Amino acid sequence: MGALATLFLAQGAKAQTNFQTFYDFSRKHVTTTLEGYYGDKWGDTFFFVDYDYNHPKDASGNKTKGVSGSYFEIARGINFWQNTALKSLSAHVEYNGGVGFGNSNFLFGVNYFLHNADFSNTFTFELMYKTFNGSASSDLPLQFTFVWGMDKFLGINGLKFSGFADVWGEKTSYWYGDKNPLEASEGNVIFISEPQLWYNVGKLFGMDNLHIGTEIELSYNFAGCSGFYCRPCLGTKWVF
Repeated sequence: MGALATLFLAQGAKAQTNFQTFYDFSRKHVTTTLEGYYGDKWGDTFFFVDYDYNHPKDASGNKTKGVSGSYFEIARGINFWQNTALKSLSAHVEYNGGVGFGNSNFLFGVNYFLHNADFSNTFTFELMYKTFNGSASSDLPLQFTFVWGMDKFLGINGLKFSGFADVWGEKTSYWYGDKNPLEASEGNVIFISEPQLWYNVGKLFGMDNLHIGTEIELSYNFAGCSGFYCRPCLGTKWVF
């Protein structure tokens, strides 16, 4: 689930650390996310850490307390040619994995960054080779990612529309949400997108750090779930 929707991987974006809390109406649990973006003369660094709190029942039927799973990503854009004609093109290296996930991955590739004059609208296109270090594999180990951020969305000051879309090739066995999860059904393509809409409600009462908003996870064959899913969430974000 979620924090990828606020990726900042683009030169010119402002450094930021933020903390998000979401309630997932579909899965009926809470997820918290810490994420950060930092730029420098050699490129940029992005990371996020998700924690799920879905309180599964233990062997005695009692609900457990605390974190039930975690997911982590860190990505580095390499661009020490920012003053050349190729300034919009960066090399990209990324790692993702976590507790309760079947595999972890390194990704290597390039990204291309577009923006308007004041960087209020940004778009990043990424093409990466994806390794599979767990149980998964792929006949076409490539991932395409599109990331966007739009300030003053619909002309409303304080409203931001951001998100990402990933699609990649992966052989994956369906195990979650199927009527017959032990059957050997298998998919070859996975898609996930998490658009977010945030409003800076805190500016109305002198607390600019506070945002309220929504995230909708749109996925196909993701996390062992066969077919298409739409999972709406409601949340808050605090920008440090």
